[in-house]
Amino acid sequence: MSASPDQDLSPKIVGAVANAVSILRSLAQMSEPAGVAVIARDTGVSVSTCFNILRTLSTERLVDFDAEAKTYRIGLGVLELSLPLLGANQADLIRPELARLSGEHKSLLCLWQVTDSERIVLVDRVSTAKTVRVDMSDGSRLPTFVGAVGRCYAALRNLPREELKLRFDALQWQAPPSFEDYAADVEKARRDGYAFDLGQLFKGLEIAAALVTDAEGRPRLGISGISIAGQLCREDIERLGIDLRDSADWISEALFGVSRGVRQSERRLAGGRAAPHGRGGQR
Repeated sequence: MSASPDQDLSPKIVGAVANAVSILRSLAQMSEPAGVAVIARDTGVSVSTCFNILRTLSTERLVDFDAEAKTYRIGLGVLELSLPLLGANQADLIRPELARLSGEHKSLLCLWQVTDSERIVLVDRVSTAKTVRVDMSDGSRLPTFVGAVGRCYAALRNLPREELKLRFDALQWQAPPSFEDYAADVEKARRDGYAFDLGQLFKGLEIAAALVTDAEGRPRLGISGISIAGQLCREDIERLGIDLRDSADWISEALFGVSRGVRQSERRLAGGRAAPHGRGGQR
């Protein structure tokens, strides 16, 4: 039996569509209108292709064209596409991404709300596993500094070492790490954008996590992937952490307006490397 187009698990990417989306994303990140050459350079699309796509997008009112200045900016027509999402529950919008991550990494994916009282509350969870799996109850609450999410939170807070030690001493773990190991994990999370908890918060569970932030850099959501110890090899757990970070960055951009490349530049600086002159640094 041949598969229909919507059943194809490995669909061919349509270049024109991918280029158009890249152009729209570029314009959405720009603080002022830009000409074709600037947009083409930012997206990596050839100038001639970029011009034709921009002209089409302008006809569809997704892009506004200034005939006098010969510049483009994101158009009002984009709102027409986004209206069904305005006011939607954030967890509902994020759930398809959680399902994707759960399926690819064979883990329970949890979405945590970061509260003003320094707690994280479980607001959604997804598991696509068909066999033995771990689970957590909606509404579960934990201190913000504990576990894998906690290491990411501590990295974002960037507290003095003495204050971090006070927060650490108040935490409860089933197999507590030493403060030195915890502090080293926090530093690594600051560089990498994700962290792990390997059987310390809960014995027998391995957790990877990353944080979603708003445009002011405040932590808003945590995303964690949880599996039973030994189900994933170390390489797979590392890949999970990287994917969680990339998804958290994308959600930060889509829901909270974090400029593309900003968090990546911050991580390079935390690692003692110069920030690149890329998309995030030029805006």
